[in-house]
Amino acid sequence: MDLVRVTIYTTQEALELVGFALERAGVPQYELVEDSEVVQKFLDETAASWDYVEAEEVLSAREPCVRAFLSENETGQAQLRAVRASIEQLKKDLCGMDAGSLRIETDLVRQEDWADNWKRYYKPTPIGKRLLIKPSWEETEDPEGRLVLNMDPGMVFGTGTHETTQLSLLALEEFVRPGMRVLDLGCGSGILAIGALLLGAGQAVGVDIDPNARDIARVNLHENGFADEQCEFLTGNVLEDETLLTRLGRADLVVANIVAGVIIPLAEKVPSLLKPGGTFITSGIISERKDEVEQALRNAGLTPVVMHEKNDWICLAARLS
Repeated sequence: MDLVRVTIYTTQEALELVGFALERAGVPQYELVEDSEVVQKFLDETAASWDYVEAEEVLSAREPCVRAFLSENETGQAQLRAVRASIEQLKKDLCGMDAGSLRIETDLVRQEDWADNWKRYYKPTPIGKRLLIKPSWEETEDPEGRLVLNMDPGMVFGTGTHETTQLSLLALEEFVRPGMRVLDLGCGSGILAIGALLLGAGQAVGVDIDPNARDIARVNLHENGFADEQCEFLTGNVLEDETLLTRLGRADLVVANIVAGVIIPLAEKVPSLLKPGGTFITSGIISERKDEVEQALRNAGLTPVVMHEKNDWICLAARLS
C-alpha cells in the first residue's frame, strides 16, 4: 500500500504548534523540517555525522514545514480530514503569532521509496536497563546482554525511536511482572505488547484502528520468537465499540501510547479493562496537557503514581484502587 505524504508549511517559531495540531488530529508521528539556515548551521557543527547526499536532502526544503505519512486508505483519509480541521482551528488560536501560510500539500509516495528512505536512519537503540530495539534486518550483538526487540514497523507507528515509545518501554520495564496479562491500546507495530512479553508478561493483546497494524504486528511478534497464542492483535476502536471492549476482558496492565486528546476520553473506560490494583501506563502526552490528563485519570478512579519525562513528552502510570 502506498502512503500519502502531508506537508504543512509554517514558520520556524510555529513548528511545534503545528506538530501539536497533528497530535490533536490523532497523528502522533511527524517530522519537523527546520529553516534551511538553521539546518545549515547544524550541519556545519556536526559535519562528521553527515554525508553529502543526506545533507542535500535535508537542505532541499527551503521553507520550514511539518511532514507526516498517512496510509492511502479510509483510515488515512479520515486522519487527513482531521488534520485539515485541526490546522483550521490552529489558525483561529494563533492570537497574532506568525505561523506562515499553513498551507497543506499532499502527494503520493510509493511504499518502497518510503521504506528505503527511513530505514537508513533506523539504528539499534538501547532503552532503559534491559531492552535493545533493533531493526529486524540488522545483525547486532549487545555486549550488555539486553533483551533484543526486533522491529520492522512498516507503515505504522512504533519504531522505538520516538520519545513517547521509549518512555512507555521504560514504564513497562518498571511495572511488568512475570505472567501478567497486558493490553496495548493503539498498538501500531506491536512494539509495546511484544516488549511486555520480552520483559516477562505471560500474555498480551494489541488493538489499533489502523487495519495495517494487525498484520505488521503479527510479523514482528513472530520475528521475536513468540506464537500467536501469546499475543492477539485486533482491529477496532475501544472508544466506540463496546463489543470490542467486552472482548478484551481485564488485564493486570494496560498501556496506551496515543495522544492526550484520545487518552482523556479513554481514561473513563480503562477501569473496566483493569483488574483491581492494576496499572495504566499512558504516553504521548505533551507537557502542556499533563494536568488535563492527570485530572481525567483521577476522575476515572485512577491514581497517578509515576511520571517519566523526555523532551517535553510525558508518560504517566496510574493505579486502579
